[in-house]
Amino acid sequence: MCGIVGYLGRQEAGPILLNNLRGLEYRGYDSAGVAVLDSGRIDVVRRLGKLAILEEALEKECPVGTVGIGHTRWATHGAPSERNAHPHLDCKEQIAVVHNGIIENYHPLKEELIRRGHTFNSDTDTEVLAHLIEMYYTDDLEEAVRTALTRIEGSYALAVVCPEHPDLIVAARKDSPLIVGLGKDEYFLASDIPAVLAHTKDVLVVEDNEMVLVTPTGVVLKGLDGTVIEREPIKVTWDAGAAEKSGYDDFMLKEIFEQPTAIRETMRGRVDNGKIILDELRMTEADIKRIDKVFIVACGTSYHAGMVAKYAIESWVRVPVEIDIASEFRYRNPILDDKTLMIAVSQSGETADTLAGMRYAREQGAKTMAITNVVGSTISREADGVLYTHAGPEIGVAATKTLIAQMIALYLISLYLSTIRRSLSVEDEAEIVDELFRMDEIVQGLLDDTRQIALMREYADKHAGKSDFLFIGRSVGYPVALEGALKLKEISYIHAEGYAAGELKHGPIALVEESVPIVAVATEGHVYDKVISNIMEVKARDANVLAIASADDSQIAKHADEVIYVPRTSEILSAVPAVVPLQLISYYIAKKRGCNVDQPRNLAKSVTVE
Repeated sequence: MCGIVGYLGRQEAGPILLNNLRGLEYRGYDSAGVAVLDSGRIDVVRRLGKLAILEEALEKECPVGTVGIGHTRWATHGAPSERNAHPHLDCKEQIAVVHNGIIENYHPLKEELIRRGHTFNSDTDTEVLAHLIEMYYTDDLEEAVRTALTRIEGSYALAVVCPEHPDLIVAARKDSPLIVGLGKDEYFLASDIPAVLAHTKDVLVVEDNEMVLVTPTGVVLKGLDGTVIEREPIKVTWDAGAAEKSGYDDFMLKEIFEQPTAIRETMRGRVDNGKIILDELRMTEADIKRIDKVFIVACGTSYHAGMVAKYAIESWVRVPVEIDIASEFRYRNPILDDKTLMIAVSQSGETADTLAGMRYAREQGAKTMAITNVVGSTISREADGVLYTHAGPEIGVAATKTLIAQMIALYLISLYLSTIRRSLSVEDEAEIVDELFRMDEIVQGLLDDTRQIALMREYADKHAGKSDFLFIGRSVGYPVALEGALKLKEISYIHAEGYAAGELKHGPIALVEESVPIVAVATEGHVYDKVISNIMEVKARDANVLAIASADDSQIAKHADEVIYVPRTSEILSAVPAVVPLQLISYYIAKKRGCNVDQPRNLAKSVTVE
């Protein structure tokens, strides 16, 4: 997830582009750059690192001109570096492109362009766009962009400039956000509204499969077929601070509601005709068939994602799995060899304990696989194979959308292993893939259910003053319970514990009393009746019970005091919708208690020390 901007008007473009990129830096901070049209040429300034580094460069020498485009990057294809920073140019340096999205078929397009004599200067998928437009360009930039887009598979919001058209910016959108700010004799392109609010509150929202032509006389919106589209702009009523959060009160809440997008982006390009495609794992079929044991190593929320994966791999692949907290893994002298697969899960890719565990596994001869959200991170460079989640930057310290993306990535790996090892029937595999493919809609349906959201808020208001909570679950409900307890601890500072529900009678049930709320993950599955028995055990001791249950469960309300219903899924996939209400309940409780949900005390986003 990157941020793009554009400017055409009467003022100097450089300072405006830089200022507008500040409003988008939450979308990416690996590198940044601008391209400004100046007397028949394109002046490009790009820098690795946060936007402040680009700002220093522009203070020394800022390009001169009133038309330009800019970009702040969250790396997806190609490690963070200056050569991979946007804008990207064609061979003649007469076309500049900034892009947010993923070009799924960039590899065959790049090979074709190289055969035609084009020279590439980066490792990005985006540079393909610049060369494609160059290939189709004669003297009509709009038509060249339109033709190039017919060759593209994937998602994009892009802006293009060319010195031969000094009063024109061509932009387009498909599956990535793009808006146009309408000023007085000046116009602003951006990935999100915060970038333009300092200049205008009149905004034109670009929809999928539309192009925008920005000129000194105005903005023309067209379909990809060239048909002119009439659309009224909207008047934005937010202030800039709120707009950075897209109208949400906090980044955490915004990121919870971004989870359907995180699911969709992590799935994108990895399912083809019902089959899982994971070439990036860099493991041969022979490697996969030799695996006789899997270790999953992670910390915190990532550990809970790994616990869910243990159930999936053992059920679908029929290979034994050990799940370890990374800080304990290498100190217990685990037994690994060249038939072992070690999966290291880290949102940042820099978690010290997880890195150390992966290095230990490699020393023992094991194959290593990383799941991370950050391209170019240490863990991605050192693993034998890497599967990137595409959740985008997560500003809130408490993980939400990155957890969901990790679970999706681990489900994909589990299915990929089962495909190679033929441990699932074709019918069962197709059914799971289909449901996984619809998971973004399933979560979106839950987030759109205003009645259920209202119940979560009511529950939070009622119990925000409690000092202790117990979360219980079985099967995949157990790691969901652990995650629910962790979220509540992290952001509300309430003491909360998660337990395997069957363990209650082995000690924790001594804590149960009327003042201690119990949250039970009771979605449908082969242990459903067992969870009901555990609920009855705590109800017999005067506990208040909130159940997270599958939609249309007609029995659960007889046993629980309050019920939050989530969309029904197959048992192993149920962890995804089940965890969302626990995120929201924790959020609403923390807000009721006046806590800073985005920056909880004592916590950091990435733990890079042991």
